[in-house]
Parts: sequence; structure tokens; C-alpha cells
Amino acid sequence: MATEIDVDAFVAYEAAGFDRVAGEYQRAFGALTGRVAGPLLDAAGVGRGLRVLDVATGPGQVAAEAAVRGATVLGLDLSPGMVDLARRLHPGMEVRQGDVHQLPVPDASFDAVVGNFLLPHLGDHPRAVAEMVRVLVDGGRLALSTWDLPQRSPMPGVLFLAVEKAGAPAAEGIPSGPPFYRYSDEAHLTGLLTTAGLVDVEVTDVAFTWRTPSAEVFWDSMLASTVRASAQITGQTPAMQQRIYRELDTMLDDHRVPGGDELELPVSVKIGTGRKPALSAP
Repeated sequence: MATEIDVDAFVAYEAAGFDRVAGEYQRAFGALTGRVAGPLLDAAGVGRGLRVLDVATGPGQVAAEAAVRGATVLGLDLSPGMVDLARRLHPGMEVRQGDVHQLPVPDASFDAVVGNFLLPHLGDHPRAVAEMVRVLVDGGRLALSTWDLPQRSPMPGVLFLAVEKAGAPAAEGIPSGPPFYRYSDEAHLTGLLTTAGLVDVEVTDVAFTWRTPSAEVFWDSMLASTVRASAQITGQTPAMQQRIYRELDTMLDDHRVPGGDELELPVSVKIGTGRKPALSAP
């Protein structure tokens, strides 16, 4: 039987969590997730003169890149802490607080909507995507990125694999939510977009590598900069946390740069995109 999800509780948990880790998230993930900004905007066809909504803007890299391309941009984030961070990093850029499950903007307001790594943090995917489609003009494009499966994207997926390998039980206090990697599956991602009424739906892959100084640095940064992932680990007994770390360290052996502790981790990202169909002439 599927676990019932309290979307409001899940949304509140995510917002509070990202308020807490906003600065650490930028330090750990800012440059990494920023690598996907260009491909994501390309998928949405973002260029000069377009009106763009960047949902889950986080530190604001995608919105800033869209502005560089000549677009008029609104960045939106659930977390007040992330909104403050984006405003500090990008003075003059318009950034507001808002929940994608109920977007605070009128119908047909934007030529493109983008969401960089938004999907793992949604409580109700169909509802959120329907909202993003609602605010698109006819013919407008939606583009969403998400992490590929952990086996194909050890950054950050190796942490999830280590938790599983260690046999860690579910930690208490984390609201039930959709599986983190549900839309890493191309068929599921395609289905999500087509069910929302989009056409010309396609899923593309972006791949690169990411270096981090050591397994210990990777572990510390993940615990300091994530929400559900870190809570799943810090909610364990000290003995289980040590077991998870040992599994992680073993899994990372294959990714160590020869002659030192530095790691080179493969990154794989899925980008799903589609177009809102234009209304037929009467």
C-alpha cells in the first residue's frame, strides 16, 4: 500500500530545512548545480526578450544566467533563506518567496518556466507541474532537471547507496514524501510532462565529473548541505552512522584519483522538457 503524503507537512519540512542549510548548500552544491544552468535554459529555448520563471531558484544561478541571455526573469523559491541568499548573490534580480504547488503568478505570464533540481523536492508532482503549465503562454516551454539514478550519478547518489547498503532503518521525524529518484526514470519523467498536457516532450542527459578533496569532506558537506538525505543519517544511532560512513568510504574507492585522497565523481542529470500547445484558431 502506498504511503499517504501530507503535502503541506512535506512542503513545510523542505522550506525549514533549506532555510537552515542555505549557505552550506551554496558552498557544497552551487558550482555543481550551476553547471546544469546552460543546458536547462537551452532546453527551454531561453533567449533575449523572453519572460522566464525560475522555480526553486535556490542561490539563483539559473535566473542569473537567463538574465545574462537577455531574458526578463523572476526567481521563486519556497525557502525564505534561499530567497535572501539569491538576492545577496544577485543584487537587483527579482526574487520572491512562493510554493510551486500554488504559484503566486497569473495564468499565461511566462514564455518559459525552468526548475533546476526541483523534482526531488516536490510533495505533489502532478499538481506542481500543472501549476507550471498554467503560468506558461501557449507555445511556451517547460524544462526541469533532476539527478539520474545513484548508480549512474555517484555524485550525490553514492550517499543514498551507502545508507541502503548499511541497512539503515527509516529515520524518525521525516515527513513521508515521493521517492527522491522517481523521475530519474525516463518513462516516469516523460509521463509526468505528457499527462500535464505538454507536447514535443523529450528527455536528455547531461554528464560531467565533479572533484572533491576526500571522502571525509564529501560526507561532511552532504550532512551540512542537504535536508532529507542528512536527516536520514543524523537520525541514526552513532554505530549506524559509522557503518554508513564505512560503506560510503568503500564505495568511493573506485573514484579516488591516483596518488591521493581526492575523488572524481561522475555526475549524470536528466532534463525533461515539453511545450504547451498553442490554442487552435476558432
